[in-house]
Amino acid sequence: MKGLDGKVAVVTGGASGIGYSIVEQLLEHNVKVAIGDLNEEKLKEIEGKYPEKVIGVVADVTSEPDVKNLVDTAVEKFGKLNYGFNVAGLSKSGLIMEQDYADWKTTVDIVLNGIFLSTKHEANAMKEHGGAIVNISSLNAHVPMFYGAAYASAKAGVEMFTKNAALEFAEHKIRVNAVLPGLVRTPLTGGFFENEALHEAFMERIPEKRAAEPAEIAAPSLFLISDDASYINGTSLVVDGAWEVTGYPDLSKHM
Repeated sequence: MKGLDGKVAVVTGGASGIGYSIVEQLLEHNVKVAIGDLNEEKLKEIEGKYPEKVIGVVADVTSEPDVKNLVDTAVEKFGKLNYGFNVAGLSKSGLIMEQDYADWKTTVDIVLNGIFLSTKHEANAMKEHGGAIVNISSLNAHVPMFYGAAYASAKAGVEMFTKNAALEFAEHKIRVNAVLPGLVRTPLTGGFFENEALHEAFMERIPEKRAAEPAEIAAPSLFLISDDASYINGTSLVVDGAWEVTGYPDLSKHM
């Protein structure tokens, strides 16, 4: 991929799953990385593995001071910021008529508001020289999920927010795109694989008949920041093994 060598990136949620895979691939392309995550122990482990190339910052993406500190630390440590990967997320599931508002709010705060705060501060650090931002949304931005209205609604918001950011930031030469993964094998999706009936329901709908590995989401994410994608802006890249073509399984039978 063109243009990555010697650049600097911020990755939220970068201590595990898709975020960590993005970190590993950035390092392979000689990009220095500031990782924001709540897992301090894992951050220290990654720093020790990649001294001088990685700095870990304990950061809650729903806290604006934490997010600003993450971005400021990247610039102070490495001298600039070129890329942002906003990956941090979770889902507190529930039926709409029953879900506790606190769980709904937690999901929306992390999934949508966290991306707003991260994008805001990353863009401010890039506005003098340009850059690229990738927001990790989800196939659920397009396809509803039984028991997952908060997550799906927030991820749909991420997709539209990404388009608005691309519109506003174009004058600063900052591109903003979204990646919409389908089912990915990460610590957060472990329950889908442990429940045999639920796993089979997903496999019936995914033409590839398997979940993605985190690296298969990281690679297209890196493509979107590269010079090879210099005219791609404000778009959403679905990476789902053709799952959107067939539709979501009826999870009400398995919850």
